Formats: sequence, C-alpha cells, structure tokens
Amino acid sequence: EHTGSVGLALIIWVLGGGVAALGSLCYAELGVTIPKSGGDYSYVTEIFGGLAGFLLLWSAVLIMYPTSLAVIALTFSNYVLQPVFPNCIPPYNASRILSMVCLLLLTWVNSSSVRWATRIQDIFTAGKLLALALIITVGFIQIFKGNYEELTPSKAFNFWMTPSVGHLALAFLQGSFAFSGWNFLNYVTEELVDPRRNLPRAIFISIPLVTFVYTFTNIAYFTAMSPQELLSSNAVAVTFGEKLLGYFSWVMPVSVALSTFGGINGYLFTSSRLCFSGAREGHLPSLLAMIHVKHCTPIPALLVCCLATLIIMLVGDTYTLINYVSFINYLCYGVTIIGLIVLRWKKPKIFRPIKVNLLIPVTYLAFWAFLLIFSIYSEPVVCGVGLIIILTGVPVFFLGVYWRNKPKCVNRLTESVTCWGQKLCFVVYPQDGVAEEDEVPAARSHLIFAKRCLVPQA
Repeated sequence: EHTGSVGLALIIWVLGGGVAALGSLCYAELGVTIPKSGGDYSYVTEIFGGLAGFLLLWSAVLIMYPTSLAVIALTFSNYVLQPVFPNCIPPYNASRILSMVCLLLLTWVNSSSVRWATRIQDIFTAGKLLALALIITVGFIQIFKGNYEELTPSKAFNFWMTPSVGHLALAFLQGSFAFSGWNFLNYVTEELVDPRRNLPRAIFISIPLVTFVYTFTNIAYFTAMSPQELLSSNAVAVTFGEKLLGYFSWVMPVSVALSTFGGINGYLFTSSRLCFSGAREGHLPSLLAMIHVKHCTPIPALLVCCLATLIIMLVGDTYTLINYVSFINYLCYGVTIIGLIVLRWKKPKIFRPIKVNLLIPVTYLAFWAFLLIFSIYSEPVVCGVGLIIILTGVPVFFLGVYWRNKPKCVNRLTESVTCWGQKLCFVVYPQDGVAEEDEVPAARSHLIFAKRCLVPQA
C-alpha cells in the first residue's frame, strides 16, 4: 500500500529482515554480556538507570504487548471465522468473543505449566513453517508454469502511485511490525540452557529463515493475485488457497489460525516475563514477581498481560494502534542499541563472549534515525501520541517508584492487595534452586524455581 509497487514492496521485505538481523546481532552481544531476563528493559535499566528502564517497561506493558497480542488474536478469529462468512467480513462481536476465548485459554495454559507453553510453541512453530512452505512451494510451481506476470521487472516496478520518502518510512514501520519478536529470546535469557552458546545460535538461524519465508511467501502471493486483489482481501492466504488449492483451500485458514495461535502463546510467554523482571527490580508491584507454589509459573504477571489485552480489544481501534506500537518499538530498539555503545565506553573491560563490530550498531542506528525522522515528518500525530504514551510514565515513576516515604495507609493498602493476590493465585516469592522435574531445564533461573518455595513473613 505504501510503496506503490510489487518490486519495491519485496525489496522492503528483504531490507526489513536485514535491519532486524543487524539489531539481533547487537542484542546477542547484550544478551550474553548482561545475562538477565527482561530483554530491552533489563539492558536499558542497567545502562541508563531506573527512569529510562521504567519508561520502556511502562510503554511495553501499557500498549506494546497488549496491542500486539490483540492484533494477533483478532487475526486468529478472522481466519477461523472466514469459512463461516466466506463473502463478507466476520461480525465484530463474533470476532472479539473468539479472540478473547483464545487468549483466556492460552493464559490458562501458560499459568498451568511452562512445559505445556513451550511445547505448544514448538508444535505450532513447526505447523506454521509447514503451511508457509506449502504456499512457497505452490508459488514456485506457478513460476515454473510461467504465471509470474506481476513479478516481471516491467510490471513489478510499474508504480500505481509515486511513494514519497515518508511513505517509504511508513512501509518500513509497518514491515517492522511483522518482524517484531526478533528480540523476544532475550526476555527469557535466564531460562535458556547455556545462553552464551544458544542465544546467538538461535538468533543467527531465525532471522535469515524468517526473512526468506516472508519474502518468498509474498512472491508466491503475487503469482496468483494482482496487487489490487491482495490489498482488497480480508484474508490473503485464504484468497490464495481458493485460487490455487481447490478442494484443499481449507488448509490455508486452518494453517493461519494455528500460526497465530502459536504467536499469541509466544507473546504471552515473553510479556509475562517482562512484567516479572520489572517487579523484581521494584518497578512494578511485588505481586507480579511471584510464582505459583506448584507450577512455578508467574500467574499474576500473566493475568495482568491478559487483562490489558482484553481492555485493548474492547476499547481500542486495534489496527490503528499498530502504528503507535511500531513507532514505540523502533524507538525502544534504538535506545537499547545506543546502550550497547554506551556500555562499550563505560565498561570496556567487562567480559563479552560475543563482541560485534562497531559498524553494526552504527549502521542500525543510522537507519533507525532515518526511519524515525521521516515517520515523525509523515505521521506527526501517530508519533506524537506514541511519545505521549511513553512520557505518561514519568509521573508514575516518581510517584510509584522514586517516592520511598509513602504514607502508611498506602503501604498498608499495597500489602493487603499483595496478600490477597498471594492467597487467590497461590503464589510466593521465588527461591533460587533446582527446577521442577516437569519444567524447562534451567536450574539457575529466577523463573523456574525451587521445589521448596517459602511464603515470606509479613
């Protein structure tokens, strides 16, 4: 929509993956240098101090993760309902209710067992890759048959509108939403087995793979659809399946539904760990730093993430919020990577198992600055609202975190809420120790906890 041509759109898909790769290399260094769960938040807090870390945490908990979860959940419901309403957009209420049911189910799963959550992630990731492999394979068959008119240079770069620099910045911003998640493994660093080896390995495998899949899936779409058909479709993969798969067209909505189901699970898993890390640092209520006495899962943090997403679904124009989320996401990425350079200057002798060439963060930040400047120029309202959302955290930080000598009535209220939360959720503060046998094997994690969890004295 923003690039005005097929060819330029495909180039932006590839460049989006390249930029994500540069960012992920920087995050690999930060992840093994500061081996804490919490990702961006933990790094920014460590390097720039509490206020900067809190603002990142505030924007993530308030809008970034709830909005992303809501968008993926609504995509799930749209694809599930598409076969029931083949000739129209699924009803608003039906889509919202199904999205909420899916979200509540996965919140329960993540609350019940870390192993269940990770197995769901493994199974559904494999499922989505198989579905995308089917689309790409059908696309290659189409190309071998000679059905690639939209991909020939004369058609691919036939602009139906001339994109401005602002349009291109918006195209990258929208594409960045599709690539968001490349930093998620850093949120669970403490739960990884041998993170100094496996964190960079996972990043180096995943980013090229995702870039390849995104680009060739779009190439496959253009072998069966014109740009106008693609833009007008409410469910692109379904339209593709109806055109080329015939009787097996039902595979597409099922596959996308499975893919988004796994995506919701992944967002819940990581966003709850962010809340946990924030509470552990004293930036969120201490109740969110507690875990279930038996299942060792951060139930209060999961419930907060679920509730925030349900509110966004009910009151927000979710797809408009994607622009705010993309802007805030990119702002946070840039600040974190600036932190990498600052850390090199402040602590040059700290042990770094991975040390990237300084050109990598500098190149990323050059692109980051270009994107933000032209995004602000072309969408000043969207970017302004994004900045306001972040800055609303400043008074909250000074009232809730920085102000230590609060009135006794406030402290008593906080203690009462924490006590009731402990009783309702059966949660306690974590103890370092050996992981439960049926959980993920990460003995030193603060999230996969001891067999003996002691209730702290009042």
